[in-house]
Amino acid sequence: MNRQRNRVRVALAAIAAGCAVATLPGQAHAADGSAAYTFDPAATSVQGAETNADAEELKAGSVYRSSIRNGQKLYYRLELDDTTDAYVSAVAVPKKGGKVAYGDGITISIRDLDDTRCGFGDADFGSAEFPRPIAAYAQRIVEKGSTTCSAGDTYNVLIERESKATSSPDAWDLELRYETEPVLEDKETLPTEAPENWPSASPAPPTGKQERSGGSGFHDATGLESGEWVDAIAPGQTRFYRVPVDWGQQIFATAALSNSGKSTEYLGNALALALDNPAHGHVDDATLSYSGAPSSVALDPLPPVAYENRYDSAADISAMRFAGWYYLSVTLSPEVAEHYGDKALGLTLKIKVTNDSKASPYRGDAGVFGVTDDDRDMARSGLSAPDAGASDTMRTVAAAGIGAGSVLVLGLGAWTLLARRRAAPVTVSSGAGGQPPPGGPPQAW
Repeated sequence: MNRQRNRVRVALAAIAAGCAVATLPGQAHAADGSAAYTFDPAATSVQGAETNADAEELKAGSVYRSSIRNGQKLYYRLELDDTTDAYVSAVAVPKKGGKVAYGDGITISIRDLDDTRCGFGDADFGSAEFPRPIAAYAQRIVEKGSTTCSAGDTYNVLIERESKATSSPDAWDLELRYETEPVLEDKETLPTEAPENWPSASPAPPTGKQERSGGSGFHDATGLESGEWVDAIAPGQTRFYRVPVDWGQQIFATAALSNSGKSTEYLGNALALALDNPAHGHVDDATLSYSGAPSSVALDPLPPVAYENRYDSAADISAMRFAGWYYLSVTLSPEVAEHYGDKALGLTLKIKVTNDSKASPYRGDAGVFGVTDDDRDMARSGLSAPDAGASDTMRTVAAAGIGAGSVLVLGLGAWTLLARRRAAPVTVSSGAGGQPPPGGPPQAW
């Protein structure tokens, strides 16, 4: 009897859990500027070492949290084979409310044991001198016919921070990712030179506004597709979005601030717009000045996603080397609050992804370096990665709840039928003392 009660309670709890998950909002991001950077909850803490002999190893497909102080040079370790292309990215997150200066930033590089630099990248705050997450990546590419950085061996990841004396001395948090590029289907047939010509004319901007609230980090960036998206952004806040861009496709992006009647004070570099690729490597950025009137800024035209873009010497073109989620981040300067108040301003993003998808150059599953139908569905629905995970959980729990409920209903039906069969016949003689025969209906629950 107790076992039956427990089964019913479990089934009802599963159904209730399904209903609870179903009520979760698709967008749960704060709109008041209070949200800090959202780190990936799966990140493992790792301590950077000041000598490479003490460096901790990073594992492919993993995310880590670390930190770096001004002037530090920190080492991490990789174990690489002689065929795999590797990418390590670092997102630097200064403390909110601190100060940064022109040229403050990080440099990340992958080096062999002779300290030969295999690849590097850097990120800084440029002329938009206010704290916000900035990202950079480094790569180790195995090139045919080259002996540099091609051997299977131990490699070092070196992250260096530079800050001016006038900047805040606080340590910056780091979010590190290590990804490996999938195996190519046929490397011999791929171009080995960057394309010289590609369409650079901006397409007609999309129309028809829709509301969509941005996330607070790469992990919970909100999915977008081509369209005009309306949000709000407060001084000092950074909003994150992600757009699936497949092989052969181009992305165009514009950010616009709404007007304010509180002031006409001119602020140069009031808003910073940045684009990062699927390996969280910096692609391009732009800044917007503001004087209380409607104002917009667009990223420079970028080439269609192509494997051979990696051979271009320009960093923004080289970064368009693989398909996947491309991340847009928008930060409003804290200085805006001094003249225009603390309340959020209207933010509009116009996103346009052009061209049909082309075939992937990889063999099998491309992982983060590809676009799936599920990715397109998430972009269409405005789901972040956590939202998508919650949606999957909802479906699983709901299915389990429905299944348990079905079993419960069938069990009750069978029990009722059995009870009727045992109790219904009148020709059965009573037991001793006139008591009902054994095997009557069970007791009440």
